[in-house]
Amino acid sequence: MVSPVDDFYKNVEKYQQEFEDYMNNKSKRGRKRKNKMYFTPVTEKAIVAYNKEKEYSKRNRVYSQHIHYPVWKLAQNIINRFKFPYMNGTTEDKQYEVIGFLLQKLPKYTEDKGRAFSYFSIVAKNYCIQTNNKAYKLLKSKTDLLAVDKQRDTVNEEAQNSRKESLKDFTDLFVENYDERVESIFSKNSDIKIAYAVMELFRRRENIEKYNKKALYVLIREMTDEKTQDISRVVNIIKKDFKEKYRIYEQTAH
Repeated sequence: MVSPVDDFYKNVEKYQQEFEDYMNNKSKRGRKRKNKMYFTPVTEKAIVAYNKEKEYSKRNRVYSQHIHYPVWKLAQNIINRFKFPYMNGTTEDKQYEVIGFLLQKLPKYTEDKGRAFSYFSIVAKNYCIQTNNKAYKLLKSKTDLLAVDKQRDTVNEEAQNSRKESLKDFTDLFVENYDERVESIFSKNSDIKIAYAVMELFRRRENIEKYNKKALYVLIREMTDEKTQDISRVVNIIKKDFKEKYRIYEQTAH
């Protein structure tokens, strides 16, 4: 019987080619290709193989060759982006602390928990938020309240920024996934047209976030030439799916 890691290495070139083909296809569809992706579907398959493998030497091989750098880079990016000022140590110390925590959580990942990058990003962010908040509470108990008052807004701001980033990351993933499933979810051409229009507005959300609900419906109606009641029906289906999947997305870290 072929071991999980041996099976991974037997198919790794195929996995890599599938990923390359997928990215090239996205480029042809007019989407900018992300050339510097460090955490890919190949990384995800390596983690699955690592978790299933019983032989230490094989686990060590696949970890060092396909998992260590993506996990290291993920931790580095999260620390650099959010800073988490109350966590102890230097930026590098914080990074290695996060890596250590992620390695403890590595065996808990299974394919049914969604994309590995999303899962471990949420795990890392939540860990940092909790650690940062605990450190802040400790500081608060030892520091003059007037001095702490000046720093309090920073902690809240960091937590809010982290939640915003989490929602942004999820929305990007949701749009990419939903865009590929639209024609399997909706059967009527009019509904499909509306769903694609909604996905397009999701992509442009940073430029249209000041629009009110009525204005967005007008935009969709102009893009599709469909009736408002039909637009509302499709939007409600997408909204329900979005809320349900975001709830699951947030829970993956717990």
